[in-house]
Amino acid sequence: MTEPTRTPAQQAEIDVIDFCRDLIRIDTSNWGDGKSNGELEAAEYCAEIMRQAGLEPAIYESAPGRASVVARMKGSNPEAGALVVHGHLDVVPAQADEWQVDPFAAEIKDGLIWGRGAVDMKDMDAMILASMLQMAREGHTPERDLIFAFFADEEDGSTYGADWMVDNHPEVFAGATEAVSEVGGFSVDIAGTRAYLIQTGEKGIHWTKMTARGTAGHGSAVQHDNPVVTLAEAVTAIGNYKWPIEYTKTTRALFEQLSDITGIPFDEENPQELLDAMGSTAKFIAATLQNTSNPTLLEAGFKHNVVPGEASALVDSRTLPEQDEKVAAKLKELAGEKVDFELKKHGVSLELPFSGAIVEQMVDSLLQEDPEAKVLPYMLGGGTDNKQLSRLGIAGYGFAPLQLPADLDFTGMFHGVDERVPLESLKFGVRVLHRFLAAQ
Repeated sequence: MTEPTRTPAQQAEIDVIDFCRDLIRIDTSNWGDGKSNGELEAAEYCAEIMRQAGLEPAIYESAPGRASVVARMKGSNPEAGALVVHGHLDVVPAQADEWQVDPFAAEIKDGLIWGRGAVDMKDMDAMILASMLQMAREGHTPERDLIFAFFADEEDGSTYGADWMVDNHPEVFAGATEAVSEVGGFSVDIAGTRAYLIQTGEKGIHWTKMTARGTAGHGSAVQHDNPVVTLAEAVTAIGNYKWPIEYTKTTRALFEQLSDITGIPFDEENPQELLDAMGSTAKFIAATLQNTSNPTLLEAGFKHNVVPGEASALVDSRTLPEQDEKVAAKLKELAGEKVDFELKKHGVSLELPFSGAIVEQMVDSLLQEDPEAKVLPYMLGGGTDNKQLSRLGIAGYGFAPLQLPADLDFTGMFHGVDERVPLESLKFGVRVLHRFLAAQ
């Protein structure tokens, strides 16, 4: 019997599931310090689909196996600023014995795809590929150029991915004015109202190493300048410090609209009731209301009975817009004069208005699929490769659209155990993303 002919839209909903599962099965774990798996294989996979869409992809290796892939879909108006549509290929490692399933098998269970990267961000990679292929099958030519990019190394600061591409191959982004990528466009339940959060800002990255020094000696001696003690006091002070709540334009707009939806008054001094109305997403949003600084690694000594001459710690700070210097000064104040700081990684904070043609197109694309929903701006507490593209003057948004079950702790699965994404959410996402890209 002859198989019924599928429309490009119907095929895209099949493709997005297949692409997501295929990409999850390519183990692209990024262990940091230059060690990563599978990025070249994943880039080659994406390149093959790009070629099926009639594009001419180029793979760029910043180091052996550390690969990004980029292709440009030409628009009808060369004067229109290009749009970069990008994802990253790497994932954080997964400890298989902590999972209910093999984290790299892409098993379908309970109507969801389970696996490392299902949420961060091979779901969006698959939506990009499926939407691109649908446009090609429809013979659709956008007005503006669309630059499709899949980067290496996002999970370790982008040194071998977007950062390297911007430094060494800025020409591939020539003419680009805006970008869309991960961690936005997903739905949350707010007191029974479904709302979609579009990311219009993200906090900055301020990673430091702090070091205390003293006199090395025997562990039995009376020690007055033990660097382990000095460092421990600094770590405790920083870890226990409560940064004050401060509202950016984005977070203020979000909480004002949350108040409108719920009827709960917006108390600037104590927004907890409004946060609680966001359910499991509350913790995700709470991190955007203040600067944060978390000690993450300690290193000192080499033997039980030897006081070391040096002790160090790493501190992960995430900064509100234009507050890097303020945060750095506060860290030094908390740590004290005996501790030195070295900046290891800096990523710029971003904040864009929730307005303009591209935002209107995102909102319209969502509401065409879900007319009764609300669409709100929000700021991301982490970072994306939009930071790197911003160095080329490209304004980046988070728009990876997913309609999610109200009881699914989606934001809790970023870098978490048993990461998974619903099949129906992927189908919804490819419909919305295609609608958005076709409007370009």
